Amino acid sequence: MFPVLFTNRLVLNRIEDADVESIFSLRSDEEVARYVKRGPDHDIQQAYDFIRLARDRYENKSAINWAIRKKETPDLIGGICLWKISADRKTAEVGYDLKPHYHGKGIMSEALVAVIEYGFSILGLDNIEAFTSQYNEASKSLLLKHNFILNPERTDEDNLDNLIFELKRNTTLQQAD
Repeated sequence: MFPVLFTNRLVLNRIEDADVESIFSLRSDEEVARYVKRGPDHDIQQAYDFIRLARDRYENKSAINWAIRKKETPDLIGGICLWKISADRKTAEVGYDLKPHYHGKGIMSEALVAVIEYGFSILGLDNIEAFTSQYNEASKSLLLKHNFILNPERTDEDNLDNLIFELKRNTTLQQAD
C-alpha cells in the first residue's frame, strides 16, 4: 500500500492520473525547471509519461514519488521523492519541486522533514543524498537547514553543475518551521 504522509499543513500521497494537468503545469514551468538538466516539459504526454514512470518505479521498489497537497485542497502543488533507492536499501536520493506560488512558505521544509523521517524510520535507510545545482541557493539553504552536509569529494558526472549533499541516519533533524 502506498505510504501517505501527513504534516501540520500537508498531505503527501500518490500521484494519480487525475494530476496530469498539475504535473504538466509544474514540470513545464521555466522557474521550476531552471536548475534541472532535463529542462521544462513541452507537452502533456511528458506528464503522463512521468506519472507512469513514478508508478513503475514504486512497483519495482526503486522510488517513491509523493504528490504534495495542502490539507484543505486536493490540488497538487509540488512533488517530493525518494528515488535511486539502492539494492541494499541503505541509500536513496531525495528530489523535490514546488509551484513558484508556494515558494518561501516553509512547505518544502515541512515535506522534506516527513520524507526524511520516513526514509530513516520506515525504509531503514542509512544515508539520504541530494543532488542540487550549485546555483540553486534556495535548495542549498533548505538542505543545510535540515543538516545535510556538502560532500566536496563527490561529483555528479551527469551534471557537473550539481553539488552532492548527504544526510546520515543519526543526524539530528531540524524540524520544519
